[in-house]
Amino acid sequence: MGWKKKTEGVLRGVIPAVITPMRKDGTVHEALLEKQVTHLSKAGVHGFLVNGTTGEGPFLSRDEKRRTFEVTRRVSRGKQFLCLACIQPSTELTLDEILAFESLRPNFVVVTAPFYFTVSQKEIVHHFEKIAEHSPFPLIAYNIPQRTFNKMNDETMLEIASMEKVVGLKDSSGDFITFSRVVRSGGKKGFAWIQGEDTLDAESLILGASGVVTGLGNVWIEPYVEMYRAAEEGDFPRVQEFQKKINRLYEVLHVARDKNIPAIKAATSLLGRCEKWLKPPLSPLNDEELSRVRKVLTNLRLKK
Repeated sequence: MGWKKKTEGVLRGVIPAVITPMRKDGTVHEALLEKQVTHLSKAGVHGFLVNGTTGEGPFLSRDEKRRTFEVTRRVSRGKQFLCLACIQPSTELTLDEILAFESLRPNFVVVTAPFYFTVSQKEIVHHFEKIAEHSPFPLIAYNIPQRTFNKMNDETMLEIASMEKVVGLKDSSGDFITFSRVVRSGGKKGFAWIQGEDTLDAESLILGASGVVTGLGNVWIEPYVEMYRAAEEGDFPRVQEFQKKINRLYEVLHVARDKNIPAIKAATSLLGRCEKWLKPPLSPLNDEELSRVRKVLTNLRLKK
């Protein structure tokens, strides 16, 4: 199949889950989205994940999702592969959204396990089987149980990874034991195991993961890019040094009391590439929290 030749070996590297800058009224700020994508692209990222968790994808309208993807594609100008997240609670709704976006022609579509209702591991597998059967694009499975409340176990991950059209799996569970087990199992040739928890990036790359997806990297992407280059060169002490920088950046989330997306947008706004606003009903950080985030950036010597 044609998609195999086009995507084989492509899914790797540093993949920011792009924020969606908003105005105070909750509309998408396209000019700042262009600025953010330009910044990340120039820094040397390998791909973009659009309309994901950090991008507030579940709260965006279908028209907004289409437009954010179109802006990202136009600005990146083919320098990066594009992953389009289609986050819906059921199999039917997920597939309906994928087909509605067929004209966008993303390189990959990102799909979570079902959510809202609790489902079995067998039902998670069936969910991905059905979507893979009908999707016109290769899939990246997305394990994020803190949002879906349906965690994939290692056997489920490996079964999903064996599906022909599933080419990668992003694990944001923070369960490094399970992640290391599936990575060491290998899976089919060319399959991409991707780490989605920033504090586990170095260990994952040393283990042999294909890449990392980062939301926090919207604030400061350079350590991620340099860490991946060091991993490619087999310089694992340098990989660990860049992880230390990322861990310091992680303080942005801690000082904001783990209000992750508001903290990421606030920090990026202080650097001039976003505004602090989010899609209602999400609220921005208050002045006290913003002040603490500013102090972290000052300590890291990050300036607008």
